[in-house]
Amino acid sequence: MEIYLNKLLPLLALPSGLLLLLLAVALLFRRHWPVWLALGLFWLGSTPWISDHLVRWSEANAVRQAASSMDMAQAIVVLSEGRVLTPGPAAKSEWNDGDRFWGGIELYRAGKAPWLIFTGGWVPWQPELVPEGEVLRVWARSQGIPDSATQVTGKVTNTAEEAAAVAALLSKLPSVAEAKPQTILLVTSAYHMPRAQRLFERAGLAVQPYPVDFKVSARDSFTSMDLLPSAGAWQRTEMAWRELLGRAWYATRSELAQGQRYLTKYLP
Repeated sequence: MEIYLNKLLPLLALPSGLLLLLLAVALLFRRHWPVWLALGLFWLGSTPWISDHLVRWSEANAVRQAASSMDMAQAIVVLSEGRVLTPGPAAKSEWNDGDRFWGGIELYRAGKAPWLIFTGGWVPWQPELVPEGEVLRVWARSQGIPDSATQVTGKVTNTAEEAAAVAALLSKLPSVAEAKPQTILLVTSAYHMPRAQRLFERAGLAVQPYPVDFKVSARDSFTSMDLLPSAGAWQRTEMAWRELLGRAWYATRSELAQGQRYLTKYLP
């Protein structure tokens, strides 16, 4: 049930949801200003200048590192991203973006950890799909990575579950369970890394971030094209805004949990 709430509740706080609310207000109260406000919001959110700044903010100005420059760790952890099951008799499982997978492969080939762990991303509304980590493990085998060096968590539906599942798995792996602290190289999209890193650290792991899958190109120049609206820019705005909402949600939950523990400990 929680995964459905996590997907549905933020909708009205996203730019598209705000547009719909403004248009609904205009229709219900027969006012023009919500329409103009909606148009302004849509234009701003669909310009590359705004969307790129939001994405860079969500990426926390991260940079791509060379695998060889990273420190050693007990394990490399590659987070799930989502897949598409193609129509037709082949029914291939295709990824949305392969950067996370290839980032993990790069780190393993650089000898940065003895274990390569994939998380078992899965959603209940696509029960016919096997967990993503199982698919990635097969692809890793095709790249020459031995099965004896890879692990897959159980089914997980969000980043918090991924963190808990990886921590539980590491506690059972030879040569890793005794390590204090257990250090991982965390591979995920740059915009997702700040939230993922905090959740894995709360799970008791020491995290070396290895961000990949950057959504905007490295450039500093501004051109008039940055003010022309595009569907791609609007999509990036929605993506970055959703991620920032997710961080706010987890931060609020953490503060509430700390407050509850304080009350339980110090109040009768």
